[in-house]
Amino acid sequence: MDLPLVWFAIVGLMFVAYFVLDGFDFGVGLSLPILGRTDGERRRIINAIGPVWDLNETWVIVAGAALFAAFPEWYATMFSGFFHALVVLLLGLIVRAVSFEFRHQRDSARWRAGWDACIVAGSAIPAVIWGVAFANLAQGVPMEPHQGGALVTGGLLALLSPYALLGGATTLVLFLAHGAVFLSLKTDGELKASAHRLAGRALLGALALAALFLGWTVVQHPSPLVVVLAVLAALTLAGAWLANRAERDGRAFALTAATVALAVGTLLATLLVREGGPFVMPASNPVGDFVGLTVANASSSPYTLEVMTWAAVFSLPVIAAYQIWTYWVFRKRITAAHVEAAH
Repeated sequence: MDLPLVWFAIVGLMFVAYFVLDGFDFGVGLSLPILGRTDGERRRIINAIGPVWDLNETWVIVAGAALFAAFPEWYATMFSGFFHALVVLLLGLIVRAVSFEFRHQRDSARWRAGWDACIVAGSAIPAVIWGVAFANLAQGVPMEPHQGGALVTGGLLALLSPYALLGGATTLVLFLAHGAVFLSLKTDGELKASAHRLAGRALLGALALAALFLGWTVVQHPSPLVVVLAVLAALTLAGAWLANRAERDGRAFALTAATVALAVGTLLATLLVREGGPFVMPASNPVGDFVGLTVANASSSPYTLEVMTWAAVFSLPVIAAYQIWTYWVFRKRITAAHVEAAH
């Protein structure tokens, strides 16, 4: 068994789970100033993700730990090369988490408005940065060999290419659509109707951006695997718009989740099909024999990967089962009556 490739797939699935789950959290936060016309509506919007937002972030923690253990060279190169962007991302996540806890601690409209603005910013910043980061992984980044590993050489501005910025804009709008569909599934009354209308507009915007971004990706990596995943992502996104238009909320949410998963899968697939790969972090400017970090040269020892595999066999099903149980417990819609009773 090719354990480095297996662990590339496992880490990839962890990031897919994170983007699908925390993606609608980001979208709900982004929708707050659009849908939350009254304090009661804003409380319902926040309460829709209140029981699950921190649980959803479990997957990025697990993915980061797995990345560190399975691919230490990838972890070190990416976290040093993307350092400034990842610090901003982390600050955004921290601000968002603090805002959820603090906004209800004082009965002041100005106090709540300030924390609501932090929720929006703490949702928008990660949504954009994650798109930019994964677009850079797909496109390749300027790197050079360094002490047996690699060093990103371009600086922050080198990561802000037109392709990467389009990736960030695509994830921003796609997450907004994903979150709006989730709210139409979890709320009722006028708030549900408003979320439904917002989802329709956001899905159309996401369709336009995704067509450009995925089309650009296919042009750069015209592999059958990349083409199939990109086409499936486009089809599921179009299906989500049709399901939302027909007010099939559950189906629309499943299709937006599938779109996020397939879009991330498309970017990860580009790492597998590049010549000289499979890669974890390709160089955009190959130097001699150095073409970037591959699955083979960036992975830990076979013994480490074997131990991690046994640990994953027992731990990952427990994490997934606990998350499924949590969603089942908090499956009901958030109504105005529930929020008023809890106030």
